[in-house]
Amino acid sequence: MVGFGGKKVRQMVVGFGGSGFGQVAIAVAVSFLVRVFSAPGPALSPDNDPDDTQENGSDDAEAPAAGKVTPVTIRWRNINCCLSDKSSKSVRFLLRNVSGEARPGRLLAIMGPSGSGKTTLLNVLAGQLTASPRLHLSGVLEFNGKPASKNAYKFAYVRQEDLFFSQLTVRETLSLATELQLPNISSAEERDEFVNTLLFKLGLVSCADTRVGDAKVRGISGGEKKRLSLACELLASPSVIFSDEPTTGLDAFQAEKVMETLQQLAQDGHTVICSIHQPRGSVYKKFDDIILLTEGSLVYAGPARHEPLTYFSKFGYQCPDHVNPAEFLADLISIDYSSADSVYTSQKRIDGLIESFSQLLSRDIYATPIIVNDLSNSRKKITQRAAVGKEKGIWWKQFWLLLKRAWMQSSRDAPTNKVRARMSIASAIIFGSVFWRMGNSQTSIQDRMGLLQVTAINTAMAALTKTVGVFPKERAIVDRERAKGSYSLGPYLFSKLLAELPIGAAFPLMFGTVLYPMARLHPTLQRFGKFCGIVTMESFAASAMGLTVGAMVPTTEAAMAVGPSLMTVFIVFGGYYVNPENTPIIFRWIPNVSLIRWAFQGLSINEFSGLQFDHQHSFDIQTGEQALERISFGKSRIRDTVIAQNRILLFWYCTTYLLLEKNKPKYQLLETPIDDNEPRLKLEELNSEQADQTLEAPPVGQVDSNQAPESPGVDLVGPFVLEGAK
Repeated sequence: MVGFGGKKVRQMVVGFGGSGFGQVAIAVAVSFLVRVFSAPGPALSPDNDPDDTQENGSDDAEAPAAGKVTPVTIRWRNINCCLSDKSSKSVRFLLRNVSGEARPGRLLAIMGPSGSGKTTLLNVLAGQLTASPRLHLSGVLEFNGKPASKNAYKFAYVRQEDLFFSQLTVRETLSLATELQLPNISSAEERDEFVNTLLFKLGLVSCADTRVGDAKVRGISGGEKKRLSLACELLASPSVIFSDEPTTGLDAFQAEKVMETLQQLAQDGHTVICSIHQPRGSVYKKFDDIILLTEGSLVYAGPARHEPLTYFSKFGYQCPDHVNPAEFLADLISIDYSSADSVYTSQKRIDGLIESFSQLLSRDIYATPIIVNDLSNSRKKITQRAAVGKEKGIWWKQFWLLLKRAWMQSSRDAPTNKVRARMSIASAIIFGSVFWRMGNSQTSIQDRMGLLQVTAINTAMAALTKTVGVFPKERAIVDRERAKGSYSLGPYLFSKLLAELPIGAAFPLMFGTVLYPMARLHPTLQRFGKFCGIVTMESFAASAMGLTVGAMVPTTEAAMAVGPSLMTVFIVFGGYYVNPENTPIIFRWIPNVSLIRWAFQGLSINEFSGLQFDHQHSFDIQTGEQALERISFGKSRIRDTVIAQNRILLFWYCTTYLLLEKNKPKYQLLETPIDDNEPRLKLEELNSEQADQTLEAPPVGQVDSNQAPESPGVDLVGPFVLEGAK
């Protein structure tokens, strides 16, 4: 496609675009698509540093060996996140002066009641907090003693909602992800071995050849989906793994299996941070460190298991025997809204705990215990993944892999395809029965126009509703994969278009095959072929419009509301209800972009050209050409319809591309507080003796067993007792 020269493009434009505005539109679309589909892909993946290739002295940086993890210690201090409300001019704090650390080889759990700020803190640490002009984020975040940078180390973020292509098996999902994310693994044997290792490591061997499934088709279980999410994130050997509510929606057994996986990953050297609401006792025992949050404030941060219970017992809050510690801690830091007195009592207790821990935290020496080997690692640039698009032919490799995936997803979706086929045939039978065997009488003219109009409407709406019902969910998957640098947008859209051509064309053909003979439309094979071609082209244009709607709105529900509403406007100006010549001036551009109008025009020209009607009076319509003149289609040709439908198709695809590029997730930047004068250790400048001293410093939240962290200025409520505990 790159080989198209200016002369050849001009010949295409003249051949298909006619003259005037059509040539300009086609020229812009062709040049845009040439640029999109010939682009080499993103210059660098989001995990790459542009300076790495220069420092390594090679354009093709090599990916780290599979399973090799770079230890990373994360330290954060005085994290504040507030949301302003313009109407009430109030400020709501989501996080308030939160500090803590996460170390390699340890599983850190962020716990707290609903609305305490668990997910917000996790997103801040992962750099995944969605940007908003009403949001203000400040604090200090360091990785191995250096300021936070998304290019420094590899992160994995396992979100609460697991999204996959439902028709692919577990093995196919991992294999395609490996080929896209790790192009340096070229041989099929090496790739299969790598995938099998991941399957064994995460306990997915038993379901490796089972489809992932969705709400329509049963597939793997929720726990297996969560482990599959972990497997997809582990492909690039990330140093840090973030997991948001990994046990949500799982039964107790599956939840424990998922947490066992996270614990094993931590033991393998990863830094694992997860948010969790209220785990069972066996899950709580797997945590190495915990952070307790309530109302965005820190209540405890430090070692898990018995240490938090020991800490709170010094305030008189004893955990009863045979009670899940996680439940005790959750009740301790939650506000009881059952009565006004309980709200006051619980709020006073929580305020005292927050104040006590903040004073304890201010007395601690805040130093990150990093081993000496990590200090040398922190001085070095971490080898990044190979830059996507550097290798010759990488665009086409991405395209073929995405085409393969899109084809498997479309062709295997039997429930959806069966429903679409049945609806196409049922619609054709209904319309064929209503307009059964139309003759050549004067009344048949209106019947033919009505049939052709409902044909155009039915075809467009069927294609539109299918696309807007699926694409918003698929877009979320694509956004995540593109954020990893797996592929660029051009190969994805092009592969999706080609993969859906055979499936998308089958249903209009079924509709036309049943309807055409039943209604006894113009009975020639050539006219039948043109009829099917026009409705098929309209179906593709409506699908492209559905992609644009799906890229424009955030959810499937919003897309289902916007898509049909927009199509209704095109139906009104579809050429049957309002004559284009009588359209108000300010609306005359709408018929030119209405895919309903162009499909109706093409179908009408195809049907009425050459027809002779029975007539008894001089004012009766005698020929099909006269009928076309009545609806202002007399000077039009089918070729004009095809060109217009192609313009509309290109316009919607180009618009989808631009919207997907524009609507990339944007994340809030962490601002360093201006008044942050606390001493900060520069770990990269420590020598070995200083490092030994650093190792002796207690971590954040370490409680001295000989001194109770009391707050002299706070009146703590008396001993806290769980209701129902003896």
